[in-house]
Amino acid sequence: METSVPIPGIRARRSPDTHPSTPERVRAQPDDNSSPPLAGPVVRAVADALALGDTGYPAGTAYAEALAAFAAQRWNWDGIAVERTAIVPDVMLGVVEMIRLVTGPGDPVVVNPPVYPPFFQFVAHMDRRVVEAPLGAGLRIDPAALEEAFRQATAATGRAAFLLCSPHNPTGTVHTADELAAVAALAERYGVRVVADEIHAPLVAPGVPFVPYLSVPGAGRGLSLMSASKGWNLAGLKAALALAGPKAATDLDRLPEEVGHGPSHVGVIAHTAALREATGWLDALLAGLETNRSLLAGLLAEHLPAIRLHPAEATYLAWLDCRALGLGDDPAQVFLDRGRVALSSGLPFGSGGAGHVRLNLATSPDILTEGVRRMAAALR
Repeated sequence: METSVPIPGIRARRSPDTHPSTPERVRAQPDDNSSPPLAGPVVRAVADALALGDTGYPAGTAYAEALAAFAAQRWNWDGIAVERTAIVPDVMLGVVEMIRLVTGPGDPVVVNPPVYPPFFQFVAHMDRRVVEAPLGAGLRIDPAALEEAFRQATAATGRAAFLLCSPHNPTGTVHTADELAAVAALAERYGVRVVADEIHAPLVAPGVPFVPYLSVPGAGRGLSLMSASKGWNLAGLKAALALAGPKAATDLDRLPEEVGHGPSHVGVIAHTAALREATGWLDALLAGLETNRSLLAGLLAEHLPAIRLHPAEATYLAWLDCRALGLGDDPAQVFLDRGRVALSSGLPFGSGGAGHVRLNLATSPDILTEGVRRMAAALR
């Protein structure tokens, strides 16, 4: 839920998005000194850097080393080779640079709608064209649709990329090892280069395994973007990492040097501290998100039973099918106009987005309850 409703005693957490209404992420704890809105190790690391005047350009491999250790502990994956990484300004700008490395102007980029709107916007801005391979049953990757998209994309020049959202935004789907291995096999068969946006990887629900794309068989020519920004609420402290599979190292070597000047040095410090020292804070956040998922399901069942809630396995987002309400293609506008609840419209997410809204779960239970109550009132 992208809400601007102020609730006393709650601090707002901004989570920038390119949707016109920047969502408010609000932490679930009361506003007191015992529950800071940012992880303590992150605050201390940034404060120490500022106290030292350490505000220059980013350098070194500490971020990559921290991510490698986190991946080994969290995902049982030891495949991050520091020498095959590069610091980039943020995930989407990193995606742009990776696509530029493996495609040329006019080349197609395959996406799985409904998907994060900037996938369409950034691809068009790069003078590439989008080819859609819509999600299939259960809002999962449809191998047949993906193969047909790959066939169409490579028919002219043989050069194309696949921009994979993993975990998927807005559905919260976590792709399985078998699904990702099938993607890699299709990509190899058709010569399509996979660029994986894995920014929500730290936000997988307890008990659900996250599988990094570069960990599956056949993904050696893949490229991935990862960051601590979503998991630890650090999007304003710009930094991300590009990772290359073993067969994509020479591609990453061609990354222009000036790209590495874009990330924030303080951001790199913050992200590194989060990955190294703030996993306990992340676990508490994940527990809070699980609580809110259950709360939302109960609230919708009670007040808006016609809305179909897709059961998400990751992210702090919920994808709501509102078509049964009869509110047209853009129910978000109705909820805003009648209930003063700001949700992301499903329309910019591409095919499958009409009649849907995206709701931000990373808020307090009070705000979530109030939001659903207003949505229900908007229909009366």
